[in-house]
Amino acid sequence: MNTTEMKGKWNEIKGKLKQEYADLTDDDLLLEEGKEDEMFGKIQKKIGKTKDEITKWIAEL
Repeated sequence: MNTTEMKGKWNEIKGKLKQEYADLTDDDLLLEEGKEDEMFGKIQKKIGKTKDEITKWIAEL
């Protein structure tokens, strides 16, 4: 899933991430133009998975 596709479904993805990983906050999942890597870094710290693992999980939704 590329960034454009992810942005289109972000509210759904965000809800599923928060259900799966209760430690994630709205601030952690704030998808801003040009700051995708920063967001993935926050998610990685909280859930202990790599960016590739996270993007693979999101793509499978």
